[in-house]
Amino acid sequence: MEADEGMELPPGSVQDQGPEEDARALDEFVALHGPALRSSGVPERYWGRLLHKLEHEVFDAGEMFGIMQVQEVEEEDGEAQEVHRKKANPGGELCYKVIVTSENGLQAANPNSVFLIDHAWTCRVEHARQQLRHVPGLLHRMSNLMGIEFHGEVPSTEVVDLVLQEMWKFNQTYQLAHGTAEEKVPVWYIMDEFGSRIQHSDEPSFATAPFFYVPQQVAYTLLWPLRDLDTGEEVTRDFAYGEADPLIRKCMLLPWAPADLLDLSSSTPEPPDQHYQAILEENKEKLPLAISPAVYSQDHVFRVYSDIRQVLRHLTHPRFAFTPNEADADILYNFSHFKDYRRLSQERPRVLLNQFPCENLLTVKDCLASIARRAGGPEGPAWLPRTFNLRTELPQFVSYFQQREMRGEDNHWICKPWNLARSLDTHITRNLHGIIRQRESTPKVVSKYIESPVLFLREDVGRVKFDIRYVVLLRSVKPLTLFVYDVFWLRFSNRPFALNDLDDYEKHFTVMNYDPGVALKQVHYDEFIPEFEKQYPEYPWKNVQTEIFRAITELFQVACAKSPPLGLCDYPSSRAVYAVDLMLKWDDHPDGRRAMQPQILEVNFNPDCERACKYHPTFFNDVFSTLFLDEPSGCHVTCLV
Repeated sequence: MEADEGMELPPGSVQDQGPEEDARALDEFVALHGPALRSSGVPERYWGRLLHKLEHEVFDAGEMFGIMQVQEVEEEDGEAQEVHRKKANPGGELCYKVIVTSENGLQAANPNSVFLIDHAWTCRVEHARQQLRHVPGLLHRMSNLMGIEFHGEVPSTEVVDLVLQEMWKFNQTYQLAHGTAEEKVPVWYIMDEFGSRIQHSDEPSFATAPFFYVPQQVAYTLLWPLRDLDTGEEVTRDFAYGEADPLIRKCMLLPWAPADLLDLSSSTPEPPDQHYQAILEENKEKLPLAISPAVYSQDHVFRVYSDIRQVLRHLTHPRFAFTPNEADADILYNFSHFKDYRRLSQERPRVLLNQFPCENLLTVKDCLASIARRAGGPEGPAWLPRTFNLRTELPQFVSYFQQREMRGEDNHWICKPWNLARSLDTHITRNLHGIIRQRESTPKVVSKYIESPVLFLREDVGRVKFDIRYVVLLRSVKPLTLFVYDVFWLRFSNRPFALNDLDDYEKHFTVMNYDPGVALKQVHYDEFIPEFEKQYPEYPWKNVQTEIFRAITELFQVACAKSPPLGLCDYPSSRAVYAVDLMLKWDDHPDGRRAMQPQILEVNFNPDCERACKYHPTFFNDVFSTLFLDEPSGCHVTCLV
């Protein structure tokens, strides 16, 4: 126990340092961690003592609080009464509370009234099952913390499944701000037995926030009071902190307070115009002024500025020459997103570029789902899985989920970040609580998981999922001029499909080319088509592809149907290449026929074209001829519109 525990110390006070060293240490701490502390709402009066506790790993909550086991006993008059009993090693199915046990209570003004809570388990969702199976003692500790009976030493599948289901009542999350895309994937953690026993209140007595202490590279949860508390008062926090809307709060609290939302409409009409205006402002994109289309002579050699290695290596057409100077370029073909179209339209209207203003309506998943409703109404079109924006449509999703559950319909869903590729932070589940809690991490959509995909028989594996990538070339918005590259690309799962083992990546996902330790199955389109028709003789690929092209065309039609920011901007100097990823699913018609229905999964800007260049060396020559020379004849492209 610290000798000075409970005393009022000036901010930054550390026993074994002088005032100057204290001040310098606190200044460095604030410079590094101040923004995170401010954004979490941690009052500055606690920062000095917080630094001391972090440096010396002081976990002194046990001197101020106690964990109580709550039991209900009946009095003689039949009324139930709560009984509190201190519990040293919490576990089992009983309810617990944390209360103030200090004889002097707790004062919010005391700089020492901030506490560190350790984390019992930290993981990313895709690693949770493996950790429970292989980290010694973890399953036993989590079972005990969650009140799940666990007998014996061998981890059973049943207990692991129960922990994975129940953990969403205990999980908290944070995300690292820096690093690779993989490192920025949200981290989920469960506080230790003390932190996990703190209960919810709509009028909480305490606040909590995750805090990453850089010098130790360790994450803690900070706990501090919102008011003075007397001895015996309960420590509570708001499990739906920051949300004021009563209906959304009700949804967010469903893991702990079951509620029936069946009577709520699950209809999701297209958002209002101001929704798109807000997205434009958030993206800091400046729309161009109206310009006349640039006219170049038939023999003009276009100077191309590009930072894309595949373009630099494979564009060999004689009418294109590379320039290292962006200011000299006729064509800007860049990997990163362009923002200031207004300035470009004012200063260099003749410069062509490889993107359209407002194209995030296609490439960001929540926007894609929104504009698609122009084709299919509130339910969305047949070519897009039913999708909900967890930030703005959570109640509608909960209602829809509960309606399907009541009707006994399949309820597997896939949660996806709005704007990440390569299946990062993407999870398949039928756990409603888990989906609701995903809303607290990065912005996500939740889409109906395709439970009846058209499968492909791999002789070495069995019947697996596959997806198809088409490269689409958008020449102009008005009039809509759209081409598709004649070669398409295929990706396959590595394990036979079944609606189980939902965290088995190689069973449920097809993107295998980013993990060097995972086998990548490659089948070229000209080998795939005859094999597909052999497996499905009643479904000629020509007919299937006609439906795919119809879906792609309809998507671009609705994307260009309205003026910006509600639709892609008609900027005459814009051209673009997109990858449309899709799957096929079985649809049962009323007359008993089964149809293969294309399902568009996502649209990617500036897709990775390594395979295209490797097997089709003229790929970028075809792309540039079609988009910038208006010479599609002789290229491997088909005009859709």
